[in-house]
Amino acid sequence: MKLLRYGPVGAEKPGILDARGHLRDLSAHVPDIAGDVLTPSGLARLRAINPESLPVVTGSPRLGACVGQIGKFICVGLNYADHAAESGLAVPPEPVLFMKATSAVCGPNDDVIIPRGSVKTDWEVELGVVIGKGGVYIDEADAMDHVAGYCVVNDVSERAFQIERSGQWVKGKSADTFGPTGPWLVTADEVPDPQNLSMWLEVDGHRYQNGSTRTMVYGVRHLVSYISQFMSLQPGDVISTGTPPGVGLGQKPEPVYLRPGQVMTLGIEGLGDQRQVTRAWSA
Repeated sequence: MKLLRYGPVGAEKPGILDARGHLRDLSAHVPDIAGDVLTPSGLARLRAINPESLPVVTGSPRLGACVGQIGKFICVGLNYADHAAESGLAVPPEPVLFMKATSAVCGPNDDVIIPRGSVKTDWEVELGVVIGKGGVYIDEADAMDHVAGYCVVNDVSERAFQIERSGQWVKGKSADTFGPTGPWLVTADEVPDPQNLSMWLEVDGHRYQNGSTRTMVYGVRHLVSYISQFMSLQPGDVISTGTPPGVGLGQKPEPVYLRPGQVMTLGIEGLGDQRQVTRAWSA
């Protein structure tokens, strides 16, 4: 299934794509694509619904983040060896974890706002893993049973805030609109191998990132198990699993950063595409 949320900011409705790619309204069956709806039993109830029986949504409504009411937005740093190299950092002996504020989450095609005072706003296409079955101390052998599905995430980052302002990375990761998520949540049964997905990102038509989840240092199975050793995972939590090389920080001979009025396009094989226009922060 391809599950999504559509409508104005703060008033999104749940939806599903039918076999022909038409958007269908799920709001008569579930209140949101969130929480218990993402558990194995919740997804089973959705699978029992014939999409053709649902109302067609006409027009081209705004798409919201494909998961609502996200409890935790957990990110993994330096999880591609070639990205660590372009950042001038060693591959970590264990996954590097940090949190992104859930207030950063936005729709896949919403504008990305460059924060006040920013001169180093950057891009990162990433595979998002959505938790369906909660748990703690999850065995690696059982980890995939806890995954509801996958989505595209743009882990937008302000490098000066992240690296030069002391403290933790969260400061450079959490500005409003720094977490475009979607366009849809593709359930795990439709993604047989999350470690073999091509991924890409362009700015103004120039391709900067052209990678694959094959080159992850720590794969999805390991990450779900590893993270659960430090915190419980709950339905609707999102894990953003790291980015391949090609970020602005790593460009040679000089880094390249986002300016107002640029267009980012990005996608992951089978999971859909995003498009964001950058704009300057204003009061």
